Amino acid sequence: MATDRRVAKVAELMRREVSQLMMSGIKDDRVGVGMVSVTDVVVSGDLQHAKIFVSIYGSEEDRATTMEGLNSATRFVRSALGQRMGLRRTPEVIFIEDISLARGTDMLSLINRLTDSRKESGVEDWLNKEAELDRQAELAELNDDEDDEDDEDDEQTESSGA
Repeated sequence: MATDRRVAKVAELMRREVSQLMMSGIKDDRVGVGMVSVTDVVVSGDLQHAKIFVSIYGSEEDRATTMEGLNSATRFVRSALGQRMGLRRTPEVIFIEDISLARGTDMLSLINRLTDSRKESGVEDWLNKEAELDRQAELAELNDDEDDEDDEDDEQTESSGA
């Protein structure tokens, strides 16, 4: 069993090497259809298996085609990693599509649409007015509390001075 530090080093080295292979080593035309980047590599504790997470920019069809190309190139990638990294045993390689970036983009577009619809319906103005009224009420309450404290101080001064 390798140490956590060694596993992390191997994972980082694999990430760099696979990125290089995608740019110049893999000759499969399907891999170049969508813009591909390696987002993460997770290596098992015994260094026998590696999950390579890739983010693919493009249409759904481009992503499917690129994943097919990557899956068919796994044997080549594994042998190239074995030659480049110099490990005693090269981990089995699995490519997994990382959809977290696409999910984040979808979430941002939903938030933007919600903000736009709020502005169009006037809800945004209403919320701003309510917040301003609440703020004014809090300030008035603070001022009343300060006035009460000043009145108490004046009464204490008058009673002690008399």
